[in-house]
Amino acid sequence: MAHTYLLVISGQDQPGITSDLLNCLPDEDVVIDVQQILSEGMLTLHLMIRSKQSINALHNDLVARMDNFGVELSIHEAQSNFVENSTDQLVVTVMAQELAVATLSHLTRAILQTGCNIDSIQRVAKYPVTALELRVSGGDITTLRLKLSEIAIKNHIDLAVQSGSLQRRGRHLIVLDVDSTLIQEEVIDLLGEFLGVRQEIAAITEQAMRGEIDFESALRQRVHLLSGTPMNALSEVQEKVTLSPGARTLFRVLKYLDYNIALVSGGFDFIVEYLAKDLGADAFKANRLEVVDGVLTGKIQGDVIDRNAKAQALIRFAQEFEIPIERTIAIGDGANDIDMMSVAGLGIAFNAKPAVQKAADTSVNVPYLDSILYLLGITRGEIEQLNRELGAASFPLGNDER
Repeated sequence: MAHTYLLVISGQDQPGITSDLLNCLPDEDVVIDVQQILSEGMLTLHLMIRSKQSINALHNDLVARMDNFGVELSIHEAQSNFVENSTDQLVVTVMAQELAVATLSHLTRAILQTGCNIDSIQRVAKYPVTALELRVSGGDITTLRLKLSEIAIKNHIDLAVQSGSLQRRGRHLIVLDVDSTLIQEEVIDLLGEFLGVRQEIAAITEQAMRGEIDFESALRQRVHLLSGTPMNALSEVQEKVTLSPGARTLFRVLKYLDYNIALVSGGFDFIVEYLAKDLGADAFKANRLEVVDGVLTGKIQGDVIDRNAKAQALIRFAQEFEIPIERTIAIGDGANDIDMMSVAGLGIAFNAKPAVQKAADTSVNVPYLDSILYLLGITRGEIEQLNRELGAASFPLGNDER
């Protein structure tokens, strides 16, 4: 009669432990499941087998061999009707500067309260943020998101819940906002300072924020203040733009994976096109400043890129690159990005205002743009390996060169 056994090995890792364990088992034994984890030099190995041996005979055969390696072995009789975890898995990604034990305790308890089972936990990064990926099964994605978002807000951590299906591994379209997302500045403010009209621009911005004028009116009024500026003078403004930490790493990895990247901005084409070429974006959409005889007229050419136009641009780019809308990711920080994030398969609020975070699927509040890679299941180790393969310097997060 066959029995189902779970073998658990733990201790300091050494070469040959797994190989020696398997060599000790009879050839006719069947492997049902196996999981091996190595962390900080410590090994944990779980091996589930079906065997005709008794548990005592199996224990006697293996314990001495494992003693030679200085690791502990335990054997338990398991359920014979073992089945694979549900294919309807969800992936919970947790990121924090420092992840307290109490926070992880609250999260795991909440996961269980929603009826989910935690199948595995894996660390995907340990610097400069800690990032964990939990695979869970048996739950509803909407219920789990609502439950865990409360804990994330209360404990000041970033958290995302996504489907664990193959869709997550396919090629994606990543659409990024520019001002205060891809770059650290608001370009209209840089222009105002450069041209000596910063206070006038700021006053119009304040009116828009108070709801006294709408986005389009505010933009057109601010652009009017730029009239008479030689277009070639704007190259100085380009030089003042600074990328958000981790932006180059994000682009480098995504391009290597053959993802498509688009920039969509309510800002201005002369900056967005410059960034798209510099970083290798596949497409961009931004407000086009009207130029006559090399001088800005103070008008916008064509329609204004507002929140609806951003959403429509995402849809159009997805069609152009033949990527299902479920595999699109929108990243932004302002109210102008909410429609775009709602349309996308995954909407990410990046260091955004509270109202935007509430509308998004998930929020990232660490200052590193490439932490978004962890939401795609890409580990820090894989990022570093890619840097080595490409011959690039192994940049820590946040220290990408301009």
